[in-house]
Amino acid sequence: AGMAVQVTVLPSPRSLFDEPVQIRVAGLLPQQAVTLRASLVDESGELFQAHARYRAGSSGELDLSRSPALGGSYSGVEPMGLLWALQSTAPYKRLAKRNVLTPFCVDFEVYEGHGDMSRLLGKCTNERWFIGEGVKRISVREGRLKATLFLPPGPGPFPGLIDLYGSGGGLVEYRASLLASRGFVTLALAYMAFEDLPAMPEILELDYFEEAVNFLRKQQQVKDTGIGVLGLSKGADLALSMATFLPGIKAAVSISGSGFNSFIPLRGDGFTVPPHPYDLGRMKTSDESGLVDFSDVLDDHRDPATWDCRIPMERSSAKFLFLSGLDDTNWKSDLYCRDAVQRLQQYGREVEFCSYSGAGHLLEPPYLPLCQASIHKVLGLFVHWGGQWREHAKAQEDAWRRIQAFFWQHL
Repeated sequence: AGMAVQVTVLPSPRSLFDEPVQIRVAGLLPQQAVTLRASLVDESGELFQAHARYRAGSSGELDLSRSPALGGSYSGVEPMGLLWALQSTAPYKRLAKRNVLTPFCVDFEVYEGHGDMSRLLGKCTNERWFIGEGVKRISVREGRLKATLFLPPGPGPFPGLIDLYGSGGGLVEYRASLLASRGFVTLALAYMAFEDLPAMPEILELDYFEEAVNFLRKQQQVKDTGIGVLGLSKGADLALSMATFLPGIKAAVSISGSGFNSFIPLRGDGFTVPPHPYDLGRMKTSDESGLVDFSDVLDDHRDPATWDCRIPMERSSAKFLFLSGLDDTNWKSDLYCRDAVQRLQQYGREVEFCSYSGAGHLLEPPYLPLCQASIHKVLGLFVHWGGQWREHAKAQEDAWRRIQAFFWQHL
């Protein structure tokens, strides 16, 4: 019978979701053919799986950071491939964490051979958390604010961040809780489609976002050197607007966004930034998949008739970082990003940007698997987000490092 097959996750079976782990298998026969499978059930009961075929080394061991996969969900040496290649068994599902106080549990199983996976040889479970040891989660319903505050352990002071997601709305916490686990006081802020906030507001008020900035600045653990803001998609242009129109914002990160106001008018003190003109009649629906391609709905951003929708970022003293995927099939984010960067550079402003080939619209914290298409909660349509599995995974790792380094540098 030989020794039992052991599957281990190093450095520990418990980890933060954004942490790479080392997956090892011991006790196999020399050169034995095996299939590894990862399984995760999300909070709505949806099953996500990935598998890859391997061959053990001469001592009957496998180390995914050194052994190449011979096919399956991916191939080659991919230490975290079993995580970033997770795919739902039902189509068009996005893996996202709703309750950050519980982990995702990922089962790693080893099966004999490269065939039917009928004989299980060994397994283990990796608990992947979105909130670090000692991080506090505080629900905020103060004034009009609908938000969640995450405090790292200890007295600080820590840099403060406001985290905004896109036009799908809701109160999305998992990126904020991970950033708090990395030493930032982070406020995840809802601004539409949440509790009594309308799904498609007729107008967004800048002073709602100012309330969030003031709330964060008065927290005693927050450094008084200024606030950072990051946003994805619609949240990205809001982040740029906050950095432009509100005092106290020192650094802003735009992920898959644009340098103009999108979809909803933004009302400030004595002015309103109109939304960039668009026509939903230009949405294209695929006959075979039923997926909606949204990327052509906007009028040409180079047309001066659209320029009153631009965010005058050059007036801001904040530092900017723009991130976009070249395979974003939802929004022409790279084109819009280059437009914004060019405008800032014309005014002699320093700006960092990075565009990733093969990455789609939903650039998320690392090891969250690519979601190429899913339902847009507000539109009620299945939309195409784009991205290639491996390239998107690499982009997410790089973007996450850049975002943190950028905020540490400027806050």
